[in-house]
Amino acid sequence: MTTVVLVIHLLLAIALVSVILLQRSEGGALGIGGGGAGSLLSVRGGANLLTRATAILATAFICTSMLLAILAAQARGPSSILDAPAPAAPVEPAPAAPAQPSAPVAN
Repeated sequence: MTTVVLVIHLLLAIALVSVILLQRSEGGALGIGGGGAGSLLSVRGGANLLTRATAILATAFICTSMLLAILAAQARGPSSILDAPAPAAPVEPAPAAPAQPSAPVAN
């Protein structure tokens, strides 16, 4: 279960980085695409689509982060010897009764 959630988490991280880099740069930083004269989407439509995709991916990323934290907490054992259950006392066999001399049987 943890492996599946971790793979989904990594795919969401890659998709989130990709969508963020595709957005139009306001300050001329790392914006790769967006807003060119020959773009497929209009500037406003593309911005709305990318903004919505970013919000959805970010929400899913945070949900998988919380799920991974919950799964990790359940898999971990107690962290203190005071929290651990007391070990069961070993059961010792009862001492054998001393051998009684048997009386001869009379016929």
